Amino acid sequence: MSEAFDTALAICGGVAAVGNGLVFLAAGVAKLRNRRVFPGVVANYRLLPDALVGPVATVLPWAEVLIGAALLGGTAFAAVPAAGLLLAFAVAMAVNIGRGRAHIDCGCGRSELRQPLSRTLVARNVVLAALLVPALMGLPAFGSLAWGLSLAGGLALYLMTLLVNALAALAAGPLAVERNSR
Repeated sequence: MSEAFDTALAICGGVAAVGNGLVFLAAGVAKLRNRRVFPGVVANYRLLPDALVGPVATVLPWAEVLIGAALLGGTAFAAVPAAGLLLAFAVAMAVNIGRGRAHIDCGCGRSELRQPLSRTLVARNVVLAALLVPALMGLPAFGSLAWGLSLAGGLALYLMTLLVNALAALAAGPLAVERNSR
């Protein structure tokens, strides 16, 4: 492959690593701030035995913080557990949507904007996981121009993720439900 292609692939991987790193870091910190109610969010999914709800609710926020920090720190291999978690979250959401339980909170860490499950959130997680594939091929060297582009693109990806979250929450919120019931 050409050097230009390798650089472009590294930049794409860097954008995904930074964007997903910020997503994981923010979600993990938000869950830690709300750790008193987070076990209830995990239990609402009705996918785990009761004995595992507490341990998962305790470990998951820390895992998200560590994965986010590793991605932001340039650890390309962190893309594997990050993609795995994103896909696991997508499956958990899809299962509950299929069960007719789209009303439960996704647990994405945005407590100030409660977010019911939606196909948009499932798609968001699948896309974020797929974007991590180039990160496995290598990331730009710290301080390089490619690294700077990755940083800027990753911040844009994170902001777009926040926008998708907000739009999905608003689309399923009380005003949308009221408008659709008329």
